[in-house]
Amino acid sequence: MTITIYGIKSCSTMKKAFTKLDDLGVSYNFHDYKKQGIDKDSVQRWVNELGIDKVLNKRGTTWRKLEDAQKKAADSDVAKAIDLLIENASMIKRPIVEDQSVLLCGYDEAEFDTNFS
Repeated sequence: MTITIYGIKSCSTMKKAFTKLDDLGVSYNFHDYKKQGIDKDSVQRWVNELGIDKVLNKRGTTWRKLEDAQKKAADSDVAKAIDLLIENASMIKRPIVEDQSVLLCGYDEAEFDTNFS
């Protein structure tokens, strides 16, 4: 099974996810937001399946640095929130792990064990 893991290489949570997948013997493709960006269709699919509250990371520094008007717009309009995620991919909760049958958001060791063992 080959999956795609989306995120930022230097993120400590990503490093945990890489290690876990390696330990489980799972092959994966890595999509680095910093180098490759992210397309609207992917973000829209994630939001449709998981919800904007799961995908949008409001705990990070990128969110905190936004102007209040941008935060307010994202809170009241999902389409605007998706546009912000595309412009600022570091606000997407990491990792996003996806294959044909699985879509995970965030690192949860038990979820990785359940889905990839």
